[in-house]
Amino acid sequence: MIDLKFLRENPDVVRASQTTRGEDPELVDQLIAADEARRESIAAADALRSEQKAFGKKIGQAAPEDRPALLEGSNQLKAKVKEADAAQKAAEAEVGRLQLLISNVVDGAPAGGEDDFIVLEHVGEPTTFDFEPKDHLELGESLGLIDMERGTKVSGSRFYFLTGHGAMLQLAMLTLAAQKAMAAGFQLTTTPVLVRPEVMQGTGFLGAHADEVYYLPADDLYLVGTSEVALAGYHQGEIIDLSAGPKRYAGWSSCFRREAGSYGKDTRGIIRVHQFDKVEMFSWCKPEDAAAEHQKLLDMERDMLAAIEVPYRIIDVAGGDLGSSAARKFDTEAWVPTQNTYRELTSTSNCTTYQARRLQVRYRDENGRPQVCATLNGTLATTRWLVAILENHQQADGSVRVPKALQPFVGREILEPVNNA
Repeated sequence: MIDLKFLRENPDVVRASQTTRGEDPELVDQLIAADEARRESIAAADALRSEQKAFGKKIGQAAPEDRPALLEGSNQLKAKVKEADAAQKAAEAEVGRLQLLISNVVDGAPAGGEDDFIVLEHVGEPTTFDFEPKDHLELGESLGLIDMERGTKVSGSRFYFLTGHGAMLQLAMLTLAAQKAMAAGFQLTTTPVLVRPEVMQGTGFLGAHADEVYYLPADDLYLVGTSEVALAGYHQGEIIDLSAGPKRYAGWSSCFRREAGSYGKDTRGIIRVHQFDKVEMFSWCKPEDAAAEHQKLLDMERDMLAAIEVPYRIIDVAGGDLGSSAARKFDTEAWVPTQNTYRELTSTSNCTTYQARRLQVRYRDENGRPQVCATLNGTLATTRWLVAILENHQQADGSVRVPKALQPFVGREILEPVNNA
């Protein structure tokens, strides 16, 4: 949720941010007008309440014969106060409605849409082979790692089974991610996958992409698309202690996305699916520490990508491709040989104070005054990584080499074709 004080003092910055995102800058002026109306309604209601209080004292001091007339005036004043209170509540509701429509203020991201990112760095050279490489699904099926056919039979399109060493390979990278997170001072959690509407709304996932979220109307609960949602709600309504530095969490959970609007995109394999597992980092920090914390999360992702030994690049995502909560986002994209391109594996976002303001999470500054926290998130490992691991580590005989860091968890160095009958 946007800071109204910042909006009043920097309306042109917020308008420019809306334009960068490809969103409506006129919402800024509507919110400014609504905020002014809200403040006027508060002043009017306060004045009437003060008048009512003074009038009450006057009645108490009046002679008995004067009180009936004064009481009649008091009732009229009471009705005016009631109307003013209603007007104030309506004005506050309108401000709240408009605040939810304005995305976070872009901070440093390039302008443009999905294709206007800036490549910040390449790590490793694109993998090449002296044989015709197989894609991850063909490899996964021949190695007995992925069963899309039975996943579709059981649950429909974009569902799958990870089987045998495919399940172990996923557990390996998630466990390695969990270990690395704990070693870096993150508190490991397994999080709920169902959350209340106010938590989903607070993290910004019920805006433009609400149709991608699974909703259970009988229970009024949402299935999370990332454990970021549950971790953001963990401290909802609290004042947390940041005197020793950021509070860092790593959430391990299954995640669910309807993938609405993606019909026909990435229908083969497990790149774009409805259910997957993930270890997600989440940080609470002081706003002035957010940029440095963003780099820390990116460095954690670098470390994990080095461990799975795949070539990748880091991009600065353009404003028009940011989620509503993110002020800036860096994606890491791994090379996928059979697609001859880079595909997203992780992202890390700086959400500044946008989510914490919605969720009312604060800390005390050096003077003991409550201030709004900043929040950041970043993916440390997820199911989609299997695509990059299988394709980049395949060998001419159809086998796949297990990255060294994952071998202790998987229990073998090479995954070989099996009879899937």
